[in-house]
Amino acid sequence: MKLFLYLSIILLVSVLFRAQAQVKPPVPGFSRGDSLRGELTPLRTCYDINYYHLDVKVNIDDRFISGSNWFEFTATADFKMLQFDLFANMKIERIMYKGKALTYAREFNAVFVTFPKVINKDKKDSFQVFYSGYPTVAKNAPWDGGFVFSKDASGKPFVATACQGVGASIWWPTKDHQSDEVDSMTISISVPNGLKNVSNGRLRGTKKLQDGYTRYDWFVANPINNYDVAINIADYAHFSDQYQGEKGILTLDYWVLPENLTKAKIQFTENVKPMLNAFEHWFGPYPFYEDGYKLVEAPHLGMEHQSAVAYGNGYKNGYKGRDLSGTGWGLKWDFIIVHESGHEWFGNNITAKDIADMWIHESFTNYSESLFVESRYGKKAGLEYVHGTRGGIDNLEPILGAYEVNNEGSGDMYDKGGNMLNMIRTIIDDDQKWRQILRGLNKTFYHQTVTYKQIVAYINKGSGKNLTTVFDQYLQHINIPVLEVRFENGKTLCRWIADVKGFDMPVKVRIKGGSYQFIQPGTIFTAIDLPGATKENFEADTFNFYIGILIE
Repeated sequence: MKLFLYLSIILLVSVLFRAQAQVKPPVPGFSRGDSLRGELTPLRTCYDINYYHLDVKVNIDDRFISGSNWFEFTATADFKMLQFDLFANMKIERIMYKGKALTYAREFNAVFVTFPKVINKDKKDSFQVFYSGYPTVAKNAPWDGGFVFSKDASGKPFVATACQGVGASIWWPTKDHQSDEVDSMTISISVPNGLKNVSNGRLRGTKKLQDGYTRYDWFVANPINNYDVAINIADYAHFSDQYQGEKGILTLDYWVLPENLTKAKIQFTENVKPMLNAFEHWFGPYPFYEDGYKLVEAPHLGMEHQSAVAYGNGYKNGYKGRDLSGTGWGLKWDFIIVHESGHEWFGNNITAKDIADMWIHESFTNYSESLFVESRYGKKAGLEYVHGTRGGIDNLEPILGAYEVNNEGSGDMYDKGGNMLNMIRTIIDDDQKWRQILRGLNKTFYHQTVTYKQIVAYINKGSGKNLTTVFDQYLQHINIPVLEVRFENGKTLCRWIADVKGFDMPVKVRIKGGSYQFIQPGTIFTAIDLPGATKENFEADTFNFYIGILIE
């Protein structure tokens, strides 16, 4: 028996070594662990996740969890080994396949499982991971990942998860890569009697267990990305409503701490339906009618947990009572309700395949704030809001992260990305066409994962303009482009100073007091038709275009 185990381990290590040899050379500045987390190796692409059943008991007093996750998948290639992910501080009890325990190896937070025989392409199969441990406690959720253990006003437990960026494998075993969203999922969470758990999707049922716990079974009918899967535990109060939307009746469910019930009924009523009305107009139908829409009070600021949006803004307008735009418009609505719900379209419906493209989530959702303002207070107000957010731009690092190492780009993906999209709307110069592009994105890529190139190509095609260099400059480089203007021999000459080769963004210019007109300079000085322009009266539209100006 010992010899058999020894040979099995040797075989597993040998197969694992060969699998590792398929990994690309390290990305400079990143570790082997980063590559294991972020790269799509054959050990990950060999299977497509179809269904999870996550079943977890939360021991709040000990801050300990235990349970299992059931994986159902379809093989996309012949394979005998695959990778899933679970942080190293969490213990794997066993991995079961057809009634027998599988051998496995761990490296950093990656787990490599070997099956007893080859699983052939197109075969549907399953296995179950049993695990336990003390999950990471978030120090500053939602910006770092893990569990949040808190108390409500009466001293009862108030617990939640938030794990965007670091990944869901910080607390449960999963194929932790954004490119592969599970088709549907059951989330069973057992909590001490007297408490409730609210997770994604719809509540299928509850069951009193014999050990002083109650299990809450939630079912998610739509594809969901891993970091959206959430636990929310408290002695929640519940109220509900309905919204007549583009696809019919959308259920609205609200789960809040009892001491905040009165405030919640006012704040949620004032913000949710106007938000849904604005976003369905601009982006198309709410993407998860089957799972409903929920707001769930959380012991952190908030997160875009699909169909169970986490809320912790203190029932205040603005961002914790502040206007991030400095214009006054941001104090007329609840930032967390609007922003985090905007992610239902950009982030949850359309999900970036690689976290390096998190701008697809955050830039569009930042921009959605100004569209919400516009829907309530007019286009001028919306433009003022997005312009006001420029105060939050740093221009210290690129918005685009490094691919295949689970690396997000800079926080400029919010305000700089939103301003970029407002510029693109200005360049297109047709609000109906712009609306159809935004709605078309959500329809074309409905419940899909996407790449940078796909999003840019779609907007190029929908607008009839090649905006590739615009996206590349603002997303891949720190500097904003500078419009350099010279006046020579009675001519007005313009060019762009930019990092991107062939940069040729259209921009609006005018003589002071006149009407704006479009010009499209390149990176070589070209004369423009602007009769009467001088160094003193030349103006570019720096309100709608986030650019620098150099007049010589």
